[in-house]
Amino acid sequence: MMIVLGLLLVGSTLELVVSQPTPVVIWHGMGDSCCNPASMGSIKEMIETELAGVYVHSIMIGNNIIADMENGFFKDTNKQIDMACEMIAMDPELQDGYNALGFSQGGQFLRAIAQRCPNPPMKNLVTVGSQHQGVFGFPNCPGELVFFCDIVRDLLNYGVYTDLVQSILVQAQYWHDPLHFDTYVEKSRFIAEINNEKPEKNATYAENLAKLENFVMIMHYQDTMVEPKESEHFEFYAPGQAEVILPLQESPIYLEDRIGLRALDESGRLHFLAVEGDHLQFSRQWFIDEIIKVYFS
Repeated sequence: MMIVLGLLLVGSTLELVVSQPTPVVIWHGMGDSCCNPASMGSIKEMIETELAGVYVHSIMIGNNIIADMENGFFKDTNKQIDMACEMIAMDPELQDGYNALGFSQGGQFLRAIAQRCPNPPMKNLVTVGSQHQGVFGFPNCPGELVFFCDIVRDLLNYGVYTDLVQSILVQAQYWHDPLHFDTYVEKSRFIAEINNEKPEKNATYAENLAKLENFVMIMHYQDTMVEPKESEHFEFYAPGQAEVILPLQESPIYLEDRIGLRALDESGRLHFLAVEGDHLQFSRQWFIDEIIKVYFS
């Protein structure tokens, strides 16, 4: 009787281990914070509701929510990536791997983590409205943050590729000027580097990103925040002009497989989704059915 009971207990324990959902790391966008109940707090609650027992780590850069929001505008992006990598590496809940979910600029920041910090392993990466090829325009900004938005515009006008602006303004660090492409490649401290566009390539970027089980990019058809919106699908203006979008599969990033996108695509692990609506707009049920149940369950 004791042996049978013991076997039953062992079997139950194994079932619990096997069925434990993969942890999720989320990173918010510009003007938001890790724990805003109307945004990231709601997303965290939705994931926890759909995946019973899941651990969700919402990245906070700074000692409090206010600092986290401010750092989304005014903190060196590469330093933020380093800080987030350390947080993930130190979190005991994430040591066996995790799924990642990034909103707006938080998406390209999480992609940078996948490329630079492969341990613990990121399994699935989902980005929502993220500017993977950067932006060439600043047409909109969260309405309640007019003060911050005005400062951002002033700094961009001052000189987006000056050392000062590149070192303090997050949005300048993913500014991609196709009209001055050589300057962009030379001066961009984050987006040109993480996309392996610098003269000296980093081979580990392609190796690390290609380890993902899936890389999912979600674009918003009526996006008024991201210019061009095709950056959310890793496409951008062809160099030298700002009208014609160069398809991803025709770009050097893809053709030379500089960061692993081609390897992911050819193995069926690169996914392009699109939804109706403006920046970061989607229905709760769509997100549950198309993202949580497909990639996080």
